[in-house]
Formats: sequence, structure tokens, C-alpha cells
Amino acid sequence: MTSESAAAAAQPTVYGYPRQGRHRELKKAIEGYWKGRVDADGLRTAAAGLRRANWQQLAGAGIHEVPTGDFSYYDHVLDTTVMVGAIPDRHRAAVDADALDGYFAMARGTQDVAPLEMTKWFDTNYHYLVPELGPDTVFTADSTKQVAELTEALALGLTARPVLVGPVTYLLLAKPAPGVAPDFEPLTLLDRLLPVYAEVLADLRAAGAGWVQLDEPALVQDRTAAELNAAARAYRDLGALTDRPRLLVASYFDRLGDALPVLAKAPVDGLALDFTEAAAANLDALAAVGGLPGKRLVAGVVNGRNIWVNDLEKSLSVLGTLLGLAGRVDVAASCSLLHVPLDAAAERDIEPQILRWLAFARQKTAEVVTLAKGLAQGRDTITAELAANRADLASRAASPITHDPAVRARAAAVTEADARRFPPYGERASAQRHHLGLPLLPTTTIGSFPQTAELRTARADLRSGRIDTAGYEERVKAEIREVISFQEKAGLDVLVHGEAERNDMVQYFAEQLTGYLATQHGWVQSYGTRYVRPPILAGDISRPEPMTVRWTTYAQSLTSRPVKGMLTGPVTMLAWSFVRDDQPLGDTARQVALALRDEVNDLEAAGTSVIQVDEPALRETLPLRSADRPAYLAWATESFRLSTSGVRPDTQIHTHMCYAEFGDIVQAIDDLDADVISLEAARSHMQVARELAAHGYPREAGPGVYDIHSPRVPSAEEAAGLLRTGLRAIPAERLWVNPDCGLKTRGWPETRASLENLVSAARTVRGELPAS
Repeated sequence: MTSESAAAAAQPTVYGYPRQGRHRELKKAIEGYWKGRVDADGLRTAAAGLRRANWQQLAGAGIHEVPTGDFSYYDHVLDTTVMVGAIPDRHRAAVDADALDGYFAMARGTQDVAPLEMTKWFDTNYHYLVPELGPDTVFTADSTKQVAELTEALALGLTARPVLVGPVTYLLLAKPAPGVAPDFEPLTLLDRLLPVYAEVLADLRAAGAGWVQLDEPALVQDRTAAELNAAARAYRDLGALTDRPRLLVASYFDRLGDALPVLAKAPVDGLALDFTEAAAANLDALAAVGGLPGKRLVAGVVNGRNIWVNDLEKSLSVLGTLLGLAGRVDVAASCSLLHVPLDAAAERDIEPQILRWLAFARQKTAEVVTLAKGLAQGRDTITAELAANRADLASRAASPITHDPAVRARAAAVTEADARRFPPYGERASAQRHHLGLPLLPTTTIGSFPQTAELRTARADLRSGRIDTAGYEERVKAEIREVISFQEKAGLDVLVHGEAERNDMVQYFAEQLTGYLATQHGWVQSYGTRYVRPPILAGDISRPEPMTVRWTTYAQSLTSRPVKGMLTGPVTMLAWSFVRDDQPLGDTARQVALALRDEVNDLEAAGTSVIQVDEPALRETLPLRSADRPAYLAWATESFRLSTSGVRPDTQIHTHMCYAEFGDIVQAIDDLDADVISLEAARSHMQVARELAAHGYPREAGPGVYDIHSPRVPSAEEAAGLLRTGLRAIPAERLWVNPDCGLKTRGWPETRASLENLVSAARTVRGELPAS
């Protein structure tokens, strides 16, 4: 095929779309089902309506081939576990009794059965449910969901492409099931899994699929020769099937590296590559293997993870280069649009000119369509779009929002000593123990307490003007009084004020810092029915005035026990925002760190002796390729230390991380030089405690004994058992007792019961310790 005919064939597509609906209808339907207000048929009807609306919106915008199968009640990796029949033994009875309830039991657990472990999807803030596999796992195909959703789309007269998690990525994301040797490698099950994928592919072909997309993002990570050979074998076998649709193997989030020639040689019909995060590397690698002659290339040239308007001229240049490297070049976003909000046009509080800098899912869809038109029909057909795009890019570059000379001068003046705390930890620990007077195995929580309906109503009433600021603040104070009173009665040692005034752990701070924009409708799925509104980090950052001091000080006035000041760290402020892309991330992190340093110092000056600076996103933002990690970890750990190094030795600095694979960053955790770190550990059975011990971590740690992402209440004995496991790795004088994460999403009844059991467990195990 000539370059001209390849251009003429160019079509726009996307890999996935936000699931929640314009008003988070899916969240409301699912939570209604959990509470018994919506029956199963009502939930299915609501979900079908959202799928139909998504497909029709995409088709109406000009998308040639809509994705199916990307829609999920909870998580697409969990959907894959159901598709291949890898149901854990402990959930089998629930799934057999009722497939829908069993599905949610795997996701959330029940009072009697623990859920699947949850962790981050590569370097995003989306969480997936980790498959549990072992040498005895038997896979069986269940293509019901995938076939049904394809059939729905085809019935609307649409061209549709089912999207599946690929078999190699599925196995590489899995972990050994409970009771299985920890060194078991799920990838050894590949030959057992491939026939199941073959059956699903045959079912989809029979249902009318012309193409099926198999997502293999795990191949953009560093992979061993054995893992690359497994990928080659997988796609040799799947490509050799006679009863299958055409296969499009998709990767995203980074460069494919050594996996690109493996997939290019495989007998599949097309590849989808990311040309935003790794444009130059993937271009060079594709040229080096001689391109994809006679095959389809889907070029992800619109960033599917950030919200800035695309540089159309730049993307067209990349697409033009690709024309000679494939039999057909189609245009797409770089990954599923699941990671961005639905529609920027819904925002009414952002200044119109600034709004033109932003592209959410619908705007990105339009960009994909525009680029495909320009590629297929020539630039002259999109002259007006190109001119408007140039004006928007120029407006952003010239805006005073993006450049504050005072902020830049302060950041430039930072020295290495500013990011070092003195004296060393051993001397600080002695001063802190004397100052705080805490028992062995001190108990605390991570920070937030349940956000009640009354609090949410009060916040909405303040926004609408139904109550004034004074009335709202009285409601917040009442909540703080209740939280402090409960913690004292429960017997916790280090208290928190509960964060009643906060809408979100990032947005709350973003709304008080210069350089940030807040959205009203920019919801993005984090996990299950948990949606967040990431703020937009648009310009240089500073802190005009204290953000948390008065609330922390008020809480401390109610008790003689220490109350932690609670802040969100600089890396997490970046990771859980849509961050500016016009300067290095390290520069932006330093600006945020200096703003937080001011807050930390003000908290200490107001009498706060324990200050927690949360960094749950430190591991999440770790680059997928090991070669890129040292530079990232250097600025990430420096920014944390810059935030926290201006306090006295007897002020105790805590940090917190959750729902990530911590083994990759134990040295970085050490480099933070925090006095205490609390980490998720309940679902992983204290794995992180063992990892800290193996590293020789010298400071205090609180591996969680209460999984707050499940509604189940752990018994005191269960928490005590986890605590005893933690003590085998961390000595009692350095071990804290706490939940995995904040309690914002939980209800008060389960929170009370769980924390009372946690304190009881600490007292029990404390009594088992040898007398000093």
C-alpha cells in the first residue's frame, strides 16, 4: 500500500472511555445495589444505558470503531479474571450462588471472606484487583460479558472492536494465591491460559467481531528474555488460530523497547503504540524493524492521561512520519480515556480562555477525529482547527499564570542543605520519645474519618449559599469534637482531627495554592465506585496563607494527647493532579515542596508535635523503565525532605503510602528520612514489613492491620495476628499500629468497631511482650 493510500485509509478510534456517566450514574446505581435500593435488573439497565450513550457519543463525534468490553462494574482486570474462570477458592461458593454478588465479593470482600488485593495500574492512579493464581489453577472460558457488550454495540449499527486484557499482561499482573509458594511465577500458566483466550476469540468472531484488541501494557516495562519469549509464543499461537478475528495488540504508557520486534514479527494483524510518552523511542524502534508492512498501526498521538490540548501540528508531523512504516495508519488517543474526565464543556467556573487549554475525553475524541481527517484528506481540510489550536497553545505559553518570578527565584535558591534534616534519626528518635511519651506499639489512624452525609450536605449548602461560612465552620467543629471524643474513648494514642473540612486530600490544598485550577465535574475513577476530581496544576505554585493550622490547633485544644497535623506531600500533589507539561516535573515538585514547608513550619510553631506528610503516590509515579527511575527518585525524595526538614528534632515527621508494590522503592522510603511511615499491609499479609526488614530499614513503621477498602470489620484477634506477624520483622520499639489508609470512605459503625478492635489488638500484643 502506498503512503497516499495509507493516509486515505486513516480512521479515528479510541481504546476505552470513562465509565461513570455525566453525573456519575454508574456509581449511584452500583452503590444503590449494594444498599438494596436498586435490584440487579435495575443495575444492568442503568449500565446498558451508559454504554449505549458512550458509544453513540463516540460514533456521533466521528469515531469509526468504538471499543466494547472496556466498561466495568468495578475493574477490567477483575472482569478478565471472570472471563478466564480464575475465581479464588474462597469466592467460588459466592460466585456460584450469584454471579453478580460473587463479583462484588471478590472486589470488596464480605464479613467472612477477604477480597482480592488491590494495587495501582502501572503508573496511574487507577487501582485494579490482583489475580490470584497457583499451579493448580484451572482456567475456563466465560465470554458472556464480552459477547453481550459487542452484540449491544452491533445492534446499534456501529463498527465495534472488543478490548481485552492480553494474556501476557494478565499473568504478569497476577500474584501467587494464598498458600502458594511465594516464588511461583504465574507466567508459567501461559500454555494453560492460551486455549481459553482462543475460545473467547472464537466466540467474539462468531458474534460479529472483525477486530479484537489485546492490551499488553506490561510489555512496556523491563522484561526478561524468558518473558519476551513467552510473549512471542503467545502471539505466535493466537495468530496461528484459524477461527479468530483480526488481532490488534496494544501497548501504552511508555516505549516497547525489546518487545517491539517481538510483536512486529508475530502473526497478528496490527499494533497500537503510544506516540506521546515515548514518541521518539517507538518511532526509532519501529523504523529499525522495518515497520509493519501490510499491517495496521494505530498511532496513539493524543495524550490519554493528561488534560492539556493537543499540539495538532506536532501530532500531524508524527503521523506523517508513520505513513511509510505500516500498511495502514489509524489515529487514537495514547491509552484508554478512562484516565481523564468526561467533558471540559461542563465546567462553568474556569475562565473561558483558560478552558480552551483543556481537553477532557470528549475534546480528545474530537482531536483524534480532526487528526485522522487531516491525515486522510490533507491539512487544508482542517485549516480552521489548526489555527485555533495554535492560538490556544500560544495563549497558555504567554499567560502570567504559568510564570511567577518570585516563586521561581525562591526555588532556584534552594540548596542541598535545605533538603536535609538534622540531627540524624537516632538522636531525633530519642528526643521524640521523651517529648511524646508514647507506649510501645502506639496506635493511630492515617488521617481521615468518615465523610458523613451531614458533612457533604453542609459543604453543598455552603456552595449554594444556604448557609454562611460561620455556619459551615460550626458544623466542621462539631464533627472534629465528635472525632476527638471517639478516639479518646477508644484509647488511641496519637489522634487526628478527621479532616472534616476537606473535600479531597489533594483538591483541598490545591484550592488554597496559587497556580492550581479546580473543576466541578472533572471526575475520574480511582477504583470501583470511588471517583476523584484531580485539580489542574496549571502554573507556578505558592501558599498565600496557612491552610490547616487553625483546624489542627482547634483539635489539639480538645485533648491532652498529641494530634497529628495532616498534609499531602509534593509528589502526591503532582501525581493526583493533572500536572503541567511545560516544565520538568522536578521543578514543579520543588515549588509545591516549598509551599508545604511553610505549612509544616507554621504547624510546628502553633504547637503541633506530630506532622504527617502523605506520599501514597511515590511508588505509583515510579517510571515503568528502570533506567528512568534514579532521576525520578532523586527529585521525588528531595522534594519530600525539602517539605519536612525545617522542624526541630523533637517534632515527629510521619508519612504514609498505600496500595502499591513497595519492594521497588524501599531505598527511596529510607531516603525520605521520615521518622515514622505507615503503609498498606493487611491484604498483602504484612509483606511490606518483611521488605523493610530485609532492607534494614532503621526507622519506625506502621504496616496496616485494618483493610479500609473493604466493608468488613476485622476482629481483634485478626488484627493481633497481623501485628504478631509484623513483630517478626520490625521490633516493638519501632512498630506502630494503624489502619491501611484513611477512613473517609467508610461508615461510622464499621469504623468504630474496627478501631476498637485495633486498639484491643494492640493492648493484647503489648501485654505479650517481654518486660523490659
